[in-house]
Amino acid sequence: MKSTEILPHLFRTEHQKMVAVLCRIFGTDYLEVAEDIVSDTFLAASELWGLKGLPKNPTGWLYVTAKHKTLDYLRRNQLFRDKISPQLVYHAEKKVDFNFDLNIDLSEKNIKDSQLSMLFVVCHPCNKPEAQIGLALNLLCGFGADEIATAFLTNREVIYKRLQRAKEQLRKEGIVIEGPSSNQIEERLPTVLMTLYLLFNEGYYSLSQDNNLRRDLCMDAMRLAILLTEHEQTALPSVYALLALMCFHASRFDARINRAGESVLYGDQKPELWEQGLIEKGRQYLNQATKNNMTVSRFHIEAGIAFWHSYPGDYPQKWEQVLQLYNQLLIIEYSPVAALNRTYALAKANGKPAAIKEAEKIALEGNHLYHALLGELYTDVDAEKALWHLQRARKLVKTQAEMALMDRKINQLQKESAS
Repeated sequence: MKSTEILPHLFRTEHQKMVAVLCRIFGTDYLEVAEDIVSDTFLAASELWGLKGLPKNPTGWLYVTAKHKTLDYLRRNQLFRDKISPQLVYHAEKKVDFNFDLNIDLSEKNIKDSQLSMLFVVCHPCNKPEAQIGLALNLLCGFGADEIATAFLTNREVIYKRLQRAKEQLRKEGIVIEGPSSNQIEERLPTVLMTLYLLFNEGYYSLSQDNNLRRDLCMDAMRLAILLTEHEQTALPSVYALLALMCFHASRFDARINRAGESVLYGDQKPELWEQGLIEKGRQYLNQATKNNMTVSRFHIEAGIAFWHSYPGDYPQKWEQVLQLYNQLLIIEYSPVAALNRTYALAKANGKPAAIKEAEKIALEGNHLYHALLGELYTDVDAEKALWHLQRARKLVKTQAEMALMDRKINQLQKESAS
């Protein structure tokens, strides 16, 4: 395998691990230093591997090089060394001799512990939710300002300033990067889970690129959720429920996009393309989430909805269950999008006229999903209204894939109306 092929893969899998370990050593005062060292490591790999070929152990080469660059930085910067030395002594559990070696622990256990610590740091309540998500993408997923700007449909300058302010806020608050205490877990876990939920959704429902399915974001969100299940203090029912939800959705990756890169709606998907292994994983996680006497979270309910969607076909029991779950979800946490999704289940369970009546009450006039759903509901009820809503949805979508989907629906409806 060529360096141009393996380096992007290693960046996706190892960058965030290395950053987490170094951030834990340096603390929030020097987050940028940790990032710069890791970036320099990958830059060196890009240059040297292109000239000399791949080393026998590319991952090991990256870790050793990052370690050496860290030592070089410490030896060159007396002021930095004086400030950071106590933290290094704490983590190395011995006095550091900068003339020799530094015990930078890159074991699998310390990498996981460091990532868990960083996850709770980036979700500290001193920062707003959008800043927390940005930090998670930056420090835990290896995304640069340009990629995050694309995900958030904004420009690089806005994201760069947001990240800088968020890091400065962590410094100002004196946040220590360490394993979360029981109180911190209880206080911050809901924010951590919501951050992972939004990360996954950004990948799964992304409008930021022509490719609607940002697998990298989804996989990172799932990786971090699995990380939470691997620690006794955070392996809680709500975590398993969120992971179950992610598995059910991720199982339909291949079915949601056709060969032309266009979106395929749930009713039009080919069940044979659903990943049964992920569906089974989702069911296992959902069983884990519902053990003993647990508090039902929104993630439990959404996972339940996704569970029923993992069964192909239209039959009364399925859609009645989905409808009842949406009713529960709206009681726990109302949102217009959830209410809109409920009307689809209502149409399947009680017929389109009842669903149209409920959908029009939501009145999300500037939302393409609202008009796309009404276009679907009015099909076979009122072709003229169905066409109007589909055309309105076509004007509101922002990606080529969604435009192609609306065009396909419009053309199909016009053909049926003409015949």
